[in-house]
Amino acid sequence: MLINYTTKELDLLARIMRAEALAEGELGMLMVGNVVVNRVVANCYTFTDIDSITDAIYQKNQFSGINNSLFEASPTTTEKRLAERILRGEYYYPATHALWFYAPGNNSCQRTWYSQPLAGRYKNHCFYRPDKGICQELY
Repeated sequence: MLINYTTKELDLLARIMRAEALAEGELGMLMVGNVVVNRVVANCYTFTDIDSITDAIYQKNQFSGINNSLFEASPTTTEKRLAERILRGEYYYPATHALWFYAPGNNSCQRTWYSQPLAGRYKNHCFYRPDKGICQELY
């Protein structure tokens, strides 16, 4: 799904992807990018007023990575390239329809999180997707 974005938002997306998933490599960062874009596209739950990458990343109590020093530094060329891929519409399972993720450490992913079903796990992150009937924009 394509969304409008500015150059500043491309950098912002690259920075949050790095801050949330650098240890999970490029694929992990791409999946975080999927969740950010999904939140812009979705018109459900607490995402009805999210209209931009900036809104999604700075929504209160959503991305802990904004408090990470990795978020503060300018993105690398590689990180910007990854963000561009997401903004061109690339999607990666299990983040394809996901609106949420969290890292449970060495524990298993919960079957549901905030009443949403588990879409799958990639390395340290568990991804959760909304019901198709509630967030139709994602499907």
